[in-house]
Amino acid sequence: MTFLSYFPVTLNTYHRRYTIRAGVTSNMKYIVKIFAILAIFIGITAAHATQAKAATTFRVVSTKNVTPKSYIRSSAKGSLYNLNGKLPYVSFKAVHQLKNYPRTTFRVTKTRVILRSGVKSTYYYAISTNGRAAGWVWHGYLKVKPGTATYAKVYSQARKQLGKRYVYGAVGPNSFDCSGFSKYVYKKSINKTLPRTAQSQYNKYKKTSTKTRKAGDLVFFGSSKKRISHVGIYVGNGKMIDAQNRGVVTEKVVSPWWHCVGYCRPATLS
Repeated sequence: MTFLSYFPVTLNTYHRRYTIRAGVTSNMKYIVKIFAILAIFIGITAAHATQAKAATTFRVVSTKNVTPKSYIRSSAKGSLYNLNGKLPYVSFKAVHQLKNYPRTTFRVTKTRVILRSGVKSTYYYAISTNGRAAGWVWHGYLKVKPGTATYAKVYSQARKQLGKRYVYGAVGPNSFDCSGFSKYVYKKSINKTLPRTAQSQYNKYKKTSTKTRKAGDLVFFGSSKKRISHVGIYVGNGKMIDAQNRGVVTEKVVSPWWHCVGYCRPATLS
């Protein structure tokens, strides 16, 4: 075979090799593109899954055991929930509807603060006294059972503190300032949590007057409604129990050294 006769064969072989290599290169580029698309798809799917999980799970801020108290429903709209998941993140599963328990008494044994949509909400763990229902319920759907929150309990708890020292900023149990005393008494007697300061207590609750006041109402003093400086617990007959410079005492509401601004009712007492 002469050189000239060999040369076309060589060219043909080279052409086939080049074509194969070009095809392999093209296929590799195609495969890389496919993997890139798959990676993007997987990333988007994972992001959607994370967002979906975030939308259905909520963070538990705190959980506390409380002295058991009796409650009834204040609304038929609510539900009792099981809170599933590994703390601090939980999901809600409705297990009972309050509309099905119109005359049921619930015992609340725990409270839990949960962050939902950036807002802290308080939930009660409630167990029906007949044993048929239990779960977590938003606190606004329950109210203290009538007869449970009594003035006798508030008055008894207030009297137990008589003679204890006044210390500015103290909230008990051995010493108090004025708003620390009212806060302590209401919490211990009927499990009612009042704001910390006298001004915030006055701002929060329904106002009453000298004519409509009842034993157990809070009585406030200061230079004006926006400058509350003292609070006591009204106990009837023009008297109150309060924490002042001489300690926790019973004294008259009307005194030369006090200017009574008004009254508030933090709870309806029977």
